[in-house]
Amino acid sequence: MAQTRIDTLDLNFQGRSHAIASYLIRSGDAVILIESGPGSTLPGLQAELAAQGLSTRDVTHVLLTHIHLDHAGAAGRLATQGAEIYVHPIGAPHMLNPEKLLASAARIYGDRMDLLWGEFLSVPENKLHVANDGEGVKIGNVEFIPHNTPGHAEHHFAYQLEDTFFCGDVGGVRIPGYQYLRVPMPPPELHLERWRESARKLRALEPARLAPTHFGMYEDVEWQLDEVEKGLDSAERWLEQAMKDAPTIEELRESFTRWAMEEGKSAGLSEDVVKAYELANPLGMSADGLLRYWKKAVSQK
Repeated sequence: MAQTRIDTLDLNFQGRSHAIASYLIRSGDAVILIESGPGSTLPGLQAELAAQGLSTRDVTHVLLTHIHLDHAGAAGRLATQGAEIYVHPIGAPHMLNPEKLLASAARIYGDRMDLLWGEFLSVPENKLHVANDGEGVKIGNVEFIPHNTPGHAEHHFAYQLEDTFFCGDVGGVRIPGYQYLRVPMPPPELHLERWRESARKLRALEPARLAPTHFGMYEDVEWQLDEVEKGLDSAERWLEQAMKDAPTIEELRESFTRWAMEEGKSAGLSEDVVKAYELANPLGMSADGLLRYWKKAVSQK
């Protein structure tokens, strides 16, 4: 049986390639995207679809791994043009009424919100579909199986299509051409042990390839999941050490950024590549996520 064709669309986030992907699958009359990308990359999405002989109005279905702005921000716009949107049960209310989601993001990004993420429209109720863990979503002649994979966010799915898994952020951040992975750890729902459980779950499902949203498709699945687990372990060790000095959030951000930059340099990454990883995975955001995790999950033990 022939493998379903998957096209990787580069949304050219902030003018940089290999930062945010949307994945295109066609089946019969269905034009399916995994991830909409943010509102700010709609021109990039339009350009990539045009190269495939399509427009955003041709998109019939969008499957969101989770509702963070870089993954789901343009879903409302696509829904107004006719697309059916599929999302995790916990994320669905925020796609209908995104006020809390946007307020939370605004606390992190401030006056850079519009530049980074652009417009975020709510999804009309008649266009929003709740997917469920392990229950197949049949579209055209293909079936996607959502796998609940919390840790990066509680509202996170990895979607299985045959033996390819679109793993959102739970599979880490990679840039093609570099044997290096970072684990994105934003607030407010980061949970390291749940993430480890999700990595074990993915491993047990034996995917042939992983397709993280940041960025591309990879067949070295064991290496990738090993690196996710190593990244979680090393971040936890760093956090335990850093919190001994009761740092302010500003000090924690500076310390984490130095630590992560040194890790990148020790892996042989050039300054330009380090910046590309920073764009896909802002380090200050991970420091905020780790601090919140510490206060919620660690210090309460």
